[in-house]
Amino acid sequence: MSSERRRLWSRVALAGPVVFVCAALVMCGGALWLPKGPAQIDNVVLPIVLFPAIWAGLFFYACLDRRLGRAWGVVSALALAHAALIAAHLLQPGAFA
Repeated sequence: MSSERRRLWSRVALAGPVVFVCAALVMCGGALWLPKGPAQIDNVVLPIVLFPAIWAGLFFYACLDRRLGRAWGVVSALALAHAALIAAHLLQPGAFA
């Protein structure tokens, strides 16, 4: 397999399922870092409503960045940061109470 073909499949994998999972993690983590509104539900509703915009932004970034390695790094760092935020929240005592 040629180098160009590997780069193409790497970009397809990044812009497809990896970006979708990252957008889902950002949506789930957004409920933790967004401030609660007057009705106490804004931090839950806003990430759900903004999910298509989060996914589209990450998708276009993954497709258009000239340096594929940097795109992998940015998307991976964003996903890992939100996964760590979610894990820290779930590991707190009384998280499921």
